Amino acid sequence: MQIKNTQLGHIAWCETTAQHLAPQDFAVDGWREKNAVVGQSKGRYTTWFVKTENSDSPQTWVLRHYWRGGMMEKFSRDAYFYTGLQRTRAVAELAILEVLYQEGFTVPRPIAANVERFGLWYRADIIIEHVAGANDLVAYLSHNPMTESQWYLLGETIAKFHQRGVYHADLNAKNILLAHGKFYLIDFDRGELRTPQPTWQQANLDRLLRSFNKEHAKLTTLQFSQLHWQQLLAGYQRINPI
Repeated sequence: MQIKNTQLGHIAWCETTAQHLAPQDFAVDGWREKNAVVGQSKGRYTTWFVKTENSDSPQTWVLRHYWRGGMMEKFSRDAYFYTGLQRTRAVAELAILEVLYQEGFTVPRPIAANVERFGLWYRADIIIEHVAGANDLVAYLSHNPMTESQWYLLGETIAKFHQRGVYHADLNAKNILLAHGKFYLIDFDRGELRTPQPTWQQANLDRLLRSFNKEHAKLTTLQFSQLHWQQLLAGYQRINPI
């Protein structure tokens, strides 16, 4: 990761094609002007898919702004207290992604992060590469079942992250992508690299199970059952028995 100063704060970048990015490149309006917005994903807030102009090897990037949730949202939608660049939500997430991507884990390729300072506060954005052909598990299981071997592989995948000490702060069915036979974890906001311990690893799994059950309650056609969960756990326990 390399970092450069801007008039508003800092830009951190991992990908050479991102070294010339300016703060305005982290706002969707500029991409709209270039007709480069190619999609969006709507959750609590919108995430944008944009196409780069590199004619030799154009890429699709995912642009995400950091928004507050919970009670703090009532006071500020996107301002965070600044305690150092490395501790900002965007740079911290970019750093974890860079480590995991370089080690061969199935995560999106990190591109860049933007941090804008104002007084004691900051706002932030992150850009990662779009995983081509990916569907999150809620979208996928809404229309397709997964095989026993796929559930087993999902469990193995999560276990390998846990063995590495990867704590995912929001491990849920929408933050797992399936693409080309592989499972990817996304959205490492507030994630950490920790000493592996059964307590937080089990809490991660419990959170994922609650997510599947919640999504199934909202959509009864979702292809998920307790049998599927046991298949996932079988794959998990083979790699990381807890």
